Amino acid sequence: MTSLLEVEDLRVRFSTEDGVVRAVDGVSFEVDRGQTLGIVGESGSGKSVTSLAIMGLLRGRFTVEGSVTLGGDELVRADPDFVRELRGNRMAMIFQDPLSSLHPYYTVGNQIIEAYRLHTGATKRVARKRAVDLLGRVGIPQPEGRIDDYPHQFSGGMRQRVMIAMALACDPELLIADEPTTALDVTVQAQILNLIADLQEEFGTAVILITHDLGVVAGVADEALVMYAGRPVEHGTLRQVFYEPRHPYTWGLLSSVTRLDREPEHRLRPISGNPPSLIDVPSGCPFHPRCPYRMLPEPCSTEVPEYAPVNGGHLVACHLSEQERTETFARDILPRVQSSVRKGG
Repeated sequence: MTSLLEVEDLRVRFSTEDGVVRAVDGVSFEVDRGQTLGIVGESGSGKSVTSLAIMGLLRGRFTVEGSVTLGGDELVRADPDFVRELRGNRMAMIFQDPLSSLHPYYTVGNQIIEAYRLHTGATKRVARKRAVDLLGRVGIPQPEGRIDDYPHQFSGGMRQRVMIAMALACDPELLIADEPTTALDVTVQAQILNLIADLQEEFGTAVILITHDLGVVAGVADEALVMYAGRPVEHGTLRQVFYEPRHPYTWGLLSSVTRLDREPEHRLRPISGNPPSLIDVPSGCPFHPRCPYRMLPEPCSTEVPEYAPVNGGHLVACHLSEQERTETFARDILPRVQSSVRKGG
């Protein structure tokens, strides 16, 4: 049985005056109906470009290789008009900045109505009723009146709810949420994430949640994919990635997390250095210049590590042996993880 979305060896390159940007370099994963995959990593790791490639929304001088299959339909080599028909209908996306994603000159109702009529051919009356219903379901108070308001008349959290309503207008099979809680306060963040989870349970939608916030992933995802320099470095269930992580970059991310419900037992330990330029990615393991556990001069700086399973479906790209990873995690990382990340699935 195949999954709803299958991404295999996805590679995205952009041509610039400074050189070729390898924004995504060999990403593979699957997401099934009702499942949530969290994609995490620092800015510039390739998370958002991966989502834009799936949606067919890349711009500029780019090339895409690999395969993206949605419900058996291949998207990478498909006609752009076919992908456009799927977008908003069978797959939808929530962008991180709703103010720039919503058109300022049209009411939120008109924008939802237009998207719904485009894909369903419904009458304006039916589409308006659908828009009112959706606004109510995402928690907009008095939707019958607010449907005629403009984006600037809504708060940031309410605009994000409008974006979710628009994305769900046609009951998509796949929903991609790109940093959906950015710039929102903690209370509103929790409301938005709970809303996405509730709607997913109701509609059986497959969700890809893109974020740099491990706490967000811990709260809602079933699986986590960690990306660095455009490449996948670790992928597994939530328990595997959070409580049995096997990549030094994941260790660094987890060691940078704090919690507010208890006194910290350890100082936060940020990852040293900066993410590499995707025009000039370091040779070997791209994380090796920042990795405190690297083996030099080789193989870390000379050979790209194999992205291979360590336990069932738990995939890791690291030159350290499984014994070295297990011992290092137990000695150096586990005490910090236990004091910073809440226990979850």
